[in-house]
Amino acid sequence: MAFNFKLPDVGEGIHEGEIVQFHVKEGDSINEDDVLAEVQTDKAVVEIPSPVTGTVKKLNAQEGEVIEVGSVLAVFDTGDGDDAEEAPAEKEEKKETEEPKEAGTEVKEDKGAPKPGKKVLAMPSVRKKAREMGIDISRVEGSGPRGRITLDNLKAFAEGGAQKETAKEEKPAAAEEQPAAKEEKQPAVAQGDEERMPLRGMRRTIAKRMAQSKFTAPHVTVMDEVDASELIEVRKWAKPMAEQKEIKLTYLPFVIKALTAALREYPTLNASIDEEKEEIVIKKYYHMGIATATEDGLVVPVVKDVDRKSIFTLAKEIREVVGRTRERKAGVEELKGSTFTITNIGSFGGQYFTPIINYPEVAILGMGKMAERPVAVDGEVVVRPMMNISLSIDHRLIDGDVAARFLNRVKELLESPKLLMMEMN
Repeated sequence: MAFNFKLPDVGEGIHEGEIVQFHVKEGDSINEDDVLAEVQTDKAVVEIPSPVTGTVKKLNAQEGEVIEVGSVLAVFDTGDGDDAEEAPAEKEEKKETEEPKEAGTEVKEDKGAPKPGKKVLAMPSVRKKAREMGIDISRVEGSGPRGRITLDNLKAFAEGGAQKETAKEEKPAAAEEQPAAKEEKQPAVAQGDEERMPLRGMRRTIAKRMAQSKFTAPHVTVMDEVDASELIEVRKWAKPMAEQKEIKLTYLPFVIKALTAALREYPTLNASIDEEKEEIVIKKYYHMGIATATEDGLVVPVVKDVDRKSIFTLAKEIREVVGRTRERKAGVEELKGSTFTITNIGSFGGQYFTPIINYPEVAILGMGKMAERPVAVDGEVVVRPMMNISLSIDHRLIDGDVAARFLNRVKELLESPKLLMMEMN
């Protein structure tokens, strides 16, 4: 008997996913709970298990294709009886899309209106942006795979893209030939001088999320430097105790504690904007995102309730969740829910940079390289270990003076670890 398996909702707010890899092919046998496919969502790559034992009769998508939750992903032959002539999902679709036509009634097609039953392919972020722009997304023509609608398509539609297309069709044939003639004048690229790779999987998700953040939130970045002399001494003092607990102690837990203390004083940086309801959402909990470089790109695992945990506990949890993320073993719950994010390029030699906000958060802290530099102290030039920090903010909610005061507070706490300890729970 044919069993139609639909792509399940693998996480809160997930409406569609990209097929990264099938672990079987048509004709293969599969057992219940065996991995059928890996699917890339807005949050992570998740494994989709088979719901039954049987033979894979049909795979309804290809690797790299984006399908909606509820669409038939695969058809299985469970061997319980004769195959159904038509899949239940197909019957339902036909029933919904076919409308009875009354005798003697002529139906006129309105080319400007959305087509009945038209399947709209778009990522959740694109659908949300369409609502914000007041655009009926079903009237937008998509240029992505299988006609998927992109942010560029929305922008083109808002700027009169539909009218431009109509005007293009009305041009005489001679005018249409002109671009081709112009193209011939472009210098040819020697074969082998270019390499093209499909924008797929995690990299495509990162590209969309970064564009969404920059397109939605007006970024402003405030920068400063921290004298890490006392922080280095405190870490040296604490390292033997951490090693006894088999914990690798880095500077990151201290930075998290400093940020948490500052976020309590400046709560608008631990917030988000509900654009549909036009409300500011202040978070009374502190979940820290840790931007992590992986083979697939930048991923942000989350350490929850950092305000309630010790330096040693934070160091242990950071190492564990970052390790799982790099091994692609982190669960969906570990990759969502952050209220503020830290990104560190210091280990790669970078100093100052302008990090992009992990939307829908409203701020992100970037850590640069720690190095000895000459600085002026009490009128004398001395050499001190200095660390650069950069704070990017969403200027819709946070003003420059608030950002500067917040960063000054973080700097003060990092330069005086004893003061930082007084702020800890």
